[in-house]
Amino acid sequence: MHSICLFPGTFDPVTLGHTDIIDRALPLFDELIIGIGINSGKVPMYSVEQRVEWIREIYKDQPKIKVTSYEGLTVTFCRQVNARFILRGIRYVADFEYEKAIADINRKMDPDVETIFLTCSPEFSTIASTLVRDVIRNGGDAAQFLPGPVAKSIQQQKKS
Repeated sequence: MHSICLFPGTFDPVTLGHTDIIDRALPLFDELIIGIGINSGKVPMYSVEQRVEWIREIYKDQPKIKVTSYEGLTVTFCRQVNARFILRGIRYVADFEYEKAIADINRKMDPDVETIFLTCSPEFSTIASTLVRDVIRNGGDAAQFLPGPVAKSIQQQKKS
């Protein structure tokens, strides 16, 4: 059976914390779909197209990874792409409590979709997109928190 996993998130921007989880999840599944959720309640710093482009660039040599965007319920999107697993990264206990509540709701809506939690590697546990956006907004250098293609792209955007 072909195992397909969805890693949903806003990835605004994609950080080394995200790539840590993606890289470590790759051997677990036949296909890993990075799903950029479009949340009408959030105004992203970077366009969906930009975020898709970054992830495609980072994983251009990894055929198991697909990148797309979606709106609506994550479990509904799982059905559309035949994903039986949802991947979530956990940094701290507070993340787990929040993510477990979502996983429980998702399980009630679709008992065939299982949520898998991976804990962040310790060196990436403090990296959150929210904090990285604050660094960027305030003119700081966020390169140490970002994959190379993302850091380079943001640096080029600053110059133009």
